Amino acid sequence: MEHLFYQIALTKIPKVGPVTARTLVSYCGSPQEVFLSSTKSLLKIPGIGGQLAQQIKSEEPLRAAEKELFHLVKQNIAALFYLDEHYPSRLKHYPDSPLIVYYKGSSNLNASRIVAIVGTRKPTVQGTTFCEEFLEQIAPYEPLIISGLAYGIDICAHRKALELKLPTVGVLAHGLAHLYPPTHRSVAQRMLENGGIITEYGFETNAEKEHFPLRNRIIAGMCDALLVVETARYGGSIITANFANEYNKDVFAVPGRVKDPFSAGCNELIKNNQAHLLESAEDLVRMLRWDLGDFRYGVQQQLFTELSVEEKNIVNLLRHDEEKDIDALTYLSQKSNSEMATLLLELEFKGVIRALPGKRYVLV
Repeated sequence: MEHLFYQIALTKIPKVGPVTARTLVSYCGSPQEVFLSSTKSLLKIPGIGGQLAQQIKSEEPLRAAEKELFHLVKQNIAALFYLDEHYPSRLKHYPDSPLIVYYKGSSNLNASRIVAIVGTRKPTVQGTTFCEEFLEQIAPYEPLIISGLAYGIDICAHRKALELKLPTVGVLAHGLAHLYPPTHRSVAQRMLENGGIITEYGFETNAEKEHFPLRNRIIAGMCDALLVVETARYGGSIITANFANEYNKDVFAVPGRVKDPFSAGCNELIKNNQAHLLESAEDLVRMLRWDLGDFRYGVQQQLFTELSVEEKNIVNLLRHDEEKDIDALTYLSQKSNSEMATLLLELEFKGVIRALPGKRYVLV
């Protein structure tokens, strides 16, 4: 509990974001040592000036952490630090990922398959129908479904996932003391039994306008693939798609009529090669190689296997550690999930690597 106290306190220092916080932990060794370090030691850390050092040494972050910890215990909320085992592994590799996420629910945030679904708040009948049919088609693969609990496509995805008994997680732009919009509280309550709700904001933080674009980076970072169902050229769904592309995620968009305003954003993503055109769940399944299941190929490694430059890069990454998961390999090689899945499959065919449970890989 003491470790958690200082981890939370780190997020309560004014004007200290994820990047600066990680720098402090890296130089000091732990969140606790950040607060125990002298002002003189803090000033030696790059980017830490006198005013920031003074804020770190003040009592305010510790008092705020004590208050936050009280709510966590009372409400049975998990606080997941970025170095924790249960922190969303797909998210932790990005420098702007939250230092801590607060989670209430029952699902594994590191499920083997995760799909995020976003779209307009005012979908057409065709849009909601497509969203529901997509989830029905993908249900046999048992993915975790992520969205933002907003009106429109978001809540459609959550409701249909619950109907299909698929785990579904809502990413919030405020603390867990509130729920926006309040009309979705009953859905959120059901999600706690098969999924959950997650946020980077402290318990009593209100929903502010600037929180919503930041929330979208978590949706993008936590998934294997992002699906955009109906969106205008500007808005939260496009912001989420931009984050997903920056993170080398596979982005899919549902095409629509040329003059339909709620298809304009999807059509533009496809036109600019920022999203794969998706007509059914089969397109996503094939792109991510889910159709191959967990079948393993018992191929003996050839003595003089010829590897491509990209395959050699993966082998070199695996030489530095005993094993790595697909998310770490994707981040380090700056490949998309589908590209990485293809490369790993080729290396398995050649008998160079072996797959372990949890999408981890080792050299043979």
